[in-house]
Amino acid sequence: MPHTPTPRFRPRLVWALALSAALTGCATMQSHDKVATDVQNASRSGGIPAALAQLESTAKTPEEKTALLYNLERGELLRMDRRYADSTNAWLLADNRVKEWEETAKTNPQKLLGNVGAALISERLKPYEGQDYEKVWLTTRLALNRMAVGDFENARVDIKRTHEREAIIAEFRAQETLAAEEEAKAKGATAGGKELNGYPVETLNDPEVLALKNGYSNALSHYLAGFLYEVLNEPGLAAPGYRKAIELRPDTPLLEEGLRGLDQRTGFTWKRRQRMTDVLFIVEAGDAPARKPKAFTLPVPTGRGMVTASISYPVIEPSRDALLTTLSAAGTDLRLEKVVDVNVMARRALKDEMPGMVLRGFTRAVAKGVMQNELQKRGGLVGGLIGAVASAATEQADDRMWRMLPGRVYVARGYLPPGEHVVSINGRPIEGAIKIDGQYALVPLRLYENRVLVGDVASLGQLAAVAVTPPPEPVVAPAAPQPAKAAVRPRPPAKPATAAAPASPKPAAAAPKN
Repeated sequence: MPHTPTPRFRPRLVWALALSAALTGCATMQSHDKVATDVQNASRSGGIPAALAQLESTAKTPEEKTALLYNLERGELLRMDRRYADSTNAWLLADNRVKEWEETAKTNPQKLLGNVGAALISERLKPYEGQDYEKVWLTTRLALNRMAVGDFENARVDIKRTHEREAIIAEFRAQETLAAEEEAKAKGATAGGKELNGYPVETLNDPEVLALKNGYSNALSHYLAGFLYEVLNEPGLAAPGYRKAIELRPDTPLLEEGLRGLDQRTGFTWKRRQRMTDVLFIVEAGDAPARKPKAFTLPVPTGRGMVTASISYPVIEPSRDALLTTLSAAGTDLRLEKVVDVNVMARRALKDEMPGMVLRGFTRAVAKGVMQNELQKRGGLVGGLIGAVASAATEQADDRMWRMLPGRVYVARGYLPPGEHVVSINGRPIEGAIKIDGQYALVPLRLYENRVLVGDVASLGQLAAVAVTPPPEPVVAPAAPQPAKAAVRPRPPAKPATAAAPASPKPAAAAPKN
């Protein structure tokens, strides 16, 4: 029986095919930074409809059209176009994905934690679960949509889910960090400061980032909860919302007044006397930041000596947008308080994620180093070169983020007379008048691409009726009272007069004597 030789380069072929499959997988994953940039460019040239068309052109399959990030972006663009029903439907599709994540995090966290070891080729190949602050923003945005169309009861449900979602996130992230450490130790990797050599750590450690309690809670969500419960006449639930907002953004006068003045504003006597609308302005400016990849080359020990492996981490540059300070309406200046900076939140989320990201990066580096060593052993210099190229090509930092969110959010609150008002921000008038009425009103404004987008004003309640005094009727002076009649000497008949008769007739002159 003839002998069939074993193919000499079969192991090398297997490795090459595996690398080819990995490279193909990465090639099909388009950079989300590029997608968002194309959408923003379309908006500059053709407005929100053009931006929507550009985004929708990127989703062709049913799976892509129900993807989390696609619907987060699409829902935000639809909201800016005041298509609230369509926006809500898009966000509910995204919310379904987040609910699946929540359910798994509560009942089977190990399934999600398995993704820690699954990213052995690239972070981008992990399923996108959304940034934690995006999960919280989603229910807040849904609540704002409901309020814009007068659906305050469902807005109340969304606000309640915001608080529950934060608790699930906090519990799961603690487990994830521990799992990443155990995975890295099992692969022989350790964490230390040297692993971030060359990384701009100052972007993660500036005072604003460190001042945040975590990377997912925001003061707007909790202040909005307080305002909504107050509007629905539930001061007992409003107080914790205002209190939590103060904890997240201390030393902010407007937030402190929300809690301090709650009892007076919800008192029966005050509502009976209220003559002006309690208006909350939510002013959004700028865009959410981008994650940009930064590459590092690290030495990795193998059985044949040191080899180099490529690692990529995302970097978020601090925002340079000018601050907003004043909103004016009806002759009143209201101070704008910055309650959310999405750029800072994104950097805090990245800071919290970085330890696990570093450990996963080193886990991949070790695995790729072993693979590269094997290729070099089986294929010589060519095999080693293939391994180095594949390692660099497959190591791509994850740049997926909800980019259509505003960069910063400000609030202003005050009493304005009902009616139409011209509003200005930092002295710049907004085109058109804004109509305000009711006991409470919420006015959403978005500064976007040198335009101010005015959303639908949410109003609830009625001002106390003002007693109106009817205009006085013409008053006719009564005739002077006449004295009791007495015997009156008959007056001689008046002579025809060519002028007004004198007030008192003079006695006639006596006739001359003959």
